Amino acid sequence: MKRISILIADDEEEIADLIAIHLEKEGYHVIKAADGQEAVRVVETQSVDLLILDIMMPKMDGYEVTRRIREQHNMPIIFLSAKTSEFDKVQGLIIGADDYMTKPFAPIELVARVNAQLRRFMKLNQPKTNTGNKTCVENGGLAISPDQRTVLLYGENIELTPKEFDILYLLASHPKKVFSVENIFQQVWGDAYFEGGNTVMVHIRTLRKKLGEDKRKNNLIKTVWGVGYTFNG
Repeated sequence: MKRISILIADDEEEIADLIAIHLEKEGYHVIKAADGQEAVRVVETQSVDLLILDIMMPKMDGYEVTRRIREQHNMPIIFLSAKTSEFDKVQGLIIGADDYMTKPFAPIELVARVNAQLRRFMKLNQPKTNTGNKTCVENGGLAISPDQRTVLLYGENIELTPKEFDILYLLASHPKKVFSVENIFQQVWGDAYFEGGNTVMVHIRTLRKKLGEDKRKNNLIKTVWGVGYTFNG
């Protein structure tokens, strides 16, 4: 059975070595890159199942690395950065990261998040034995295809990240049902809820922007104050 490979891209050798020690104890194969260009080259030439990525790196920063990788690859990406502001976290998630941790960090928590991301990713990419479980959703001008993972709004293709798509499909598949933030996190991220509130709200915010809700009076995703979110199509 093929070992899972994890790429650590960080120009701080001590941090990369520390992460590698903990991941190797879990049985993962670890690859290290000291700058952004090397990280992109590794992903393009080797099999990588998950990427742990610093933002501030030589030659190419983590944001640009993520943009390039997302053009061709869909593996989970976890940002691990000294940048602690909400803006940086939001920026990372919008660009395409699946999770964001700040330095200093607890290695045991990072390993837990790695395990959670890999569980969810592998579950989503298992061969479908019953394709009838997921059906296309059409509501008003919105059309969602779970097989092709495409979203059309009044005939216009809407580019969504994997998490944004999963949130929209979850809500649109159950119109008028109210989902709590905790419930959305558990179903979309496939893991126990821990500090996931901001992550869910960031994705809802960017999803609404991509759906043009700031320009439309009839918002597709409705906030039910004190409870959660519902599809309002």
